[in-house]
Amino acid sequence: MNVVHLGHACILVETETARFLIDPGTLASGFEDLRDLDAVFVTHQHPDHLDLGRLQRLLEANPGVQLIVDPGSASLLAGVGLTARVVSPGERVLLAGSTVDVVGGTHALVHVDVPVVPNGALVIDDGAVFHPGDSFFVPAQQIDVLFLPTSGPWLKLGEAVDYLRAVAPRVAVPIHEGALADTTLHFSVLSRLAPAQTTFTVLDRGSAAAL
Repeated sequence: MNVVHLGHACILVETETARFLIDPGTLASGFEDLRDLDAVFVTHQHPDHLDLGRLQRLLEANPGVQLIVDPGSASLLAGVGLTARVVSPGERVLLAGSTVDVVGGTHALVHVDVPVVPNGALVIDDGAVFHPGDSFFVPAQQIDVLFLPTSGPWLKLGEAVDYLRAVAPRVAVPIHEGALADTTLHFSVLSRLAPAQTTFTVLDRGSAAAL
């Protein structure tokens, strides 16, 4: 399986049979130039995961691509004339020979005065890859590659360490770093405190990596 980190929470995943994009948001770059996608997934409605303007251009350039979103994103898409398949936790998407299981259900708490929105975390091919969106959901499956959120208004570094240890993947790829001026401190702490069996792997932005 090949993956490309396009910045922040945006990931291109290429399995043996499918090619799909997760969370094309405002802090990512280059995703609008992708072609031959089978699907685009959106975990939740926040702009750093859903850039409506560039998403429209991406869909126009990929005729036939499936747009698959959480319930909270659907109304935003309808507002700009886009339609999508809406999925909720417990549903499985069959996609060109791959499976994507939707789990979790809610965004992590930012503050009691900030509404909690839906968040569909994504387990790909029975645990080969896991994208939690903005959540601390721990899936039942053993996870091989975890896309690990490392910073955000809902997240402190110690919580990221605890979440990494709870999931205990073979490989942890740091994401959700777009608001950091410098990732050095966060990434060094997470690498040092990762479980013994986990390889902490920082991907070069925009470059494919076989994990």
